[in-house]
Amino acid sequence: MRDEGGNAMTDALDRPTISEADEQALLDAIDRWLTRKVAPIAAKYEQADEYPTELVHDMCEMGLFGALIEPQYGGLGLPATAYSRIVARISEEWMSLTGFFNSHLMMALIVQKFGTPAQKEHWLPRFATGELRGGLALTEPDAGTDLQGIRTTARRDGDVYRINGSKLWITNAIEGDILAVLVKTNPDAQPRHRGMSVLIAPTRDPETGAEAPGVARGRKLPKLGYRGIDTGAIAFDDAPVDARLGLVGGEEGKGFLMATGGLEIGRVNVAARGVGIARRALKEAVAYAQIRTTMGKPIAQHQAIQLKLGEMAAKTRAAELMVEDAARAYDRGGRVDLEAGMAKWFATETAFEVATESMRIHGAYGYSKEYPIERLYRDAPLLMIGEGTNEMQRIIIARQLIARNPV
Repeated sequence: MRDEGGNAMTDALDRPTISEADEQALLDAIDRWLTRKVAPIAAKYEQADEYPTELVHDMCEMGLFGALIEPQYGGLGLPATAYSRIVARISEEWMSLTGFFNSHLMMALIVQKFGTPAQKEHWLPRFATGELRGGLALTEPDAGTDLQGIRTTARRDGDVYRINGSKLWITNAIEGDILAVLVKTNPDAQPRHRGMSVLIAPTRDPETGAEAPGVARGRKLPKLGYRGIDTGAIAFDDAPVDARLGLVGGEEGKGFLMATGGLEIGRVNVAARGVGIARRALKEAVAYAQIRTTMGKPIAQHQAIQLKLGEMAAKTRAAELMVEDAARAYDRGGRVDLEAGMAKWFATETAFEVATESMRIHGAYGYSKEYPIERLYRDAPLLMIGEGTNEMQRIIIARQLIARNPV
């Protein structure tokens, strides 16, 4: 069976599964880690915009960098449903932590889905443990939503490809070891997407840890929110990449489809982050509204506050269900542009709305760095931009709706 792009689809019976007991045990372990290790230091690292080395190490130990990688390569082999719940839980405490392993897993899934047997055997075991951590390098200074507008090129030179160009807004660009880089192997191809390929490009020598030749790391980009994580720029100047291990799938011209396929799980992830942000913002608002008093009674007893809380709760629950729907669709196999797009759009808009209302309920305290609300409020806008803007999601939703319901 094949999808609309002609790619082999995995039968639903072969999709990853996990028992309810095992999933709950994993979620409980993550909850304990969040309570003991993350909660006490998250604000400190976030406000300092400091890379949380110890927490990243913990996530490697828990297997999160291999969450979606098949067990035969050392991964946990989780279904997207379980993965999305993990992302939502962690995002309730500190959303930035989910970015470290999400971008990494988008890279890994491209290799797992499209790579040659040799590429899978070589890269996936080291991706699963977090020994090699990296991400997906798509965005450029003049190419974000329009991926076909990238200018980074790669030319074949014997047994290697040489990459030239620069990427921007790349997660794990500074502290990471490797990237899946979207390049143009045939800049003159028409339509443009037929000239695009994905190369697995180490930014450090996988054996020695030395900086890879031809790779220059840029600065860590200062951001409104989503702090602590190393979002940065990276440049390639005739950077050599082994052709056999680097060209994903061993065939040029397939990169655009690989990149957009990787974005599907990315959109489920971002939607799950929105659920986490909304849940925490709602939880903080409900608690504060019962403590803060005005006119002789808790503000939770004022109708104006009740109207806010009621809408916040309903939208948060709706977002949870839409993410669950998108994750289940992903686990069934095939394209999930429609489901992932709807979940991403609705859950992230909800996250921003609920965070904003929670801040207003908190009043001046919501504006203070002593409370988590201001961080939730700063983190939420990114979700409406990352992994495809929400404006583009609505276009994707409409196009898929029409394609699935022809007259």
